[in-house]
Amino acid sequence: MAENLECMLPEDYRQGTFIGRALSPEGPVVITIRDGELFDLTEQCATVSGAVARREFAGGVALGPVSGGLPQGWTLLSPVDLQAIKASGVTFAISAIERVIEERARGDSAKAAEIRAMLEDQVGAIREVVPGSDEAMRLKELLIGQAMWSQYLEVAIGPDAEIFSKSPVLSTVGAGALIGVRSDSSWNNPEPEVVLVCDSAGAVVGATLGNDVNLRDFEGRSALLLSKAKDNTASCSIGPFIRLFDATFGIDDVRSAIVDLRIDGPEGYVLEGSNDMRQISRDPLDLVAQCLSEHHYPDGFVLFCGTLFAPVQDRDAPGAGFTHKIGDKVTISSPRLGRLVNEVTTSRDAPAWTMGIGEFVRNLAGRGLIEKI
Repeated sequence: MAENLECMLPEDYRQGTFIGRALSPEGPVVITIRDGELFDLTEQCATVSGAVARREFAGGVALGPVSGGLPQGWTLLSPVDLQAIKASGVTFAISAIERVIEERARGDSAKAAEIRAMLEDQVGAIREVVPGSDEAMRLKELLIGQAMWSQYLEVAIGPDAEIFSKSPVLSTVGAGALIGVRSDSSWNNPEPEVVLVCDSAGAVVGATLGNDVNLRDFEGRSALLLSKAKDNTASCSIGPFIRLFDATFGIDDVRSAIVDLRIDGPEGYVLEGSNDMRQISRDPLDLVAQCLSEHHYPDGFVLFCGTLFAPVQDRDAPGAGFTHKIGDKVTISSPRLGRLVNEVTTSRDAPAWTMGIGEFVRNLAGRGLIEKI
């Protein structure tokens, strides 16, 4: 456990400040990392949401150096609890092209390669325009005239970003957990992303890594199946820790982040890719503003920023593209945020999600922590 915990963190973790969660024998606990040391913050702040709201990251009970690992019987959880789980989509040009391909292929991966070759040159110009600009609107009219327009291009270059609810409160899984795809999906992929952590007013206090698992066949059949494509048991992984903004790490580090992905399949298959935040079409703070919009998030929210990565390599049959297999090991990493590692199973077979809001509150109440939320 000691070695695994240290390997999850960025190389400069001793200079940064981190907050996360673990499951102790008594229930969930809030933990922080400062100067390479672990602290249990739970007795003064029993939720990460509350710690973010009150900026309560100091203090706590010393647990020893990170190199010593978590206490016996503790396991790492997703670092978010009461925050709303939001996501933005089609924030990179390549992801817009892939969504158009999904739409036109109607979720059939065998048709995707043919459509991809036809579309890329014609809609590639979206890489060059600022979303919502006059130039973007002129491009829209041009593509409409060529019968090339799509609802996905609307959110790629139009004034309004795609913002959706990814997962229920407390349903996310953390580093080391099994992650799920629907058992009836035949075309799906991981989505390695930076996840911003915000308070109720929309101020960004830190960032972490996430896997916004996507079912390309479901969403490709109809955009109205987005919820079924995105929100399933164990389909949202976040972690390992939230890196808090401080003198060593801030929003400009998010803007320049490179998020790498590696998939190691049980049959020896290896896929590698990356998500370069420098190529994002919308600034992360603009995405936060659009998420906040005319909404309220009293317990704060986290926001997936979208991904550049869309695997098109054939895994099995020619032209069939990539899809997950049970037992895939998915590693998402970034030099300043650490490593998020999960193994793929089906959402049907993943461990049941049982600690919802009611059970969480009852647990805290039973431990005398209800006033510390």
